[in-house]
Amino acid sequence: MYEILLIIHNLLRWVILILGLAAVIRGLSGWLGNRNWQPLDRRLGSFYTIALDVQFLVGLMLYFVFSDLTSPNLGNFGQAMGVPDLRFFLFDHPFTMLVAVVLAHLGTVLARRADTDTSKFRRLAIWTLLSLLAILVAIPWSRPLIRL
Repeated sequence: MYEILLIIHNLLRWVILILGLAAVIRGLSGWLGNRNWQPLDRRLGSFYTIALDVQFLVGLMLYFVFSDLTSPNLGNFGQAMGVPDLRFFLFDHPFTMLVAVVLAHLGTVLARRADTDTSKFRRLAIWTLLSLLAILVAIPWSRPLIRL
C-alpha cells in the first residue's frame, strides 16, 4: 500500500504543478490583458485547490500510517530534527505544503469575493503563484522525479 500511495503522491505532484502554472498564466493574462473573468478561470483555481487537498490527504496517510521514514521517528522528534533528511520529511516538507494549501485556498476564496474581474485575476495570480513557490521549495528534488 505504501508504494501505491507513494506513486500516486508522486504523479499527482505533476498534475498540481501543471494546474497551478495554468492558473497563474490565466490569472496574469487576465490581469494584465484586461480580460473578462470566465468560468474556466474559476475552475482552474478550484481544480488546483482540489488536487492540492487530495495530495495533502495522501501525504498525511503516508506520513502517519505507512511511512517507514517518518512513523518510527515521530517518537524521537527532537533527535530526528538534527538529521537534515529526517527534518525535511518530518517537518519542512509537510509544514511548507500545508502553507501552500492554505495559500491556494486563500487565492480561490479571495478571487471569488473580488468585485472586479481585474482584481479576481490579480488575486488568483498572486496567491496561486505564492502557493506554487512554496510547493517548489518543498518538493524533494533528490527523489525520483517520476516513480512508477
